[in-house]
This record gives sequence, C-alpha cells and structure tokens, in this order.
Amino acid sequence: MNVEGVDSVVRAVLEKFVARSRFGREKYGTDLDRTDLAVGDWITHAQEELMDGILYLEKLRGSLSLMNPTISPNDGGLGGASGKAEMRGTPSY
Repeated sequence: MNVEGVDSVVRAVLEKFVARSRFGREKYGTDLDRTDLAVGDWITHAQEELMDGILYLEKLRGSLSLMNPTISPNDGGLGGASGKAEMRGTPSY
C-alpha cells in the first residue's frame, strides 16, 4: 500500500486499520474476505458495532461533563435549546 503524499492523520488511520485486521485474524481466525455469512449477518454485525460506538460516545460525553461543568451531558456543549447540532447540508428527518 502506497501511503506517500497522505497526511499524518490519514496515515495513522490506515495503520490502525491494518493493525485491526491483523488482530481480528489472530483472534477470530478469519477476516472480512470470509464467505460464510449472509448479507443479513453482515448488517447485524455492523449494527452491533455501531451501537457499541454510540455507547462509547455517550460514556465520553458523560465523562467530559463531569470534568467541565460548562458541557451539558444532554447536549455535549453544542448549545441551543434542543441540544441538536445543526449542520449545513444535512437533511432533517
């Protein structure tokens, strides 16, 4: 893999992807090239991973609010009465 010309952040992420792939192969004895899972199984795995990620973020938000009282545990310091971050170009549902 040629990573010439990429910034340090991209390089760090790529290195983590490679390390994670090696770790997964060691721990589970397989990798993402496996063919024994159906599409629904892959979707379930992805959902579970994303749910874990949300839990980690919520934990961190709570930890930050304990360290800095100006950060609300409800809005993450984003401000606004609703606590919702407003992003340009993001559709509201």
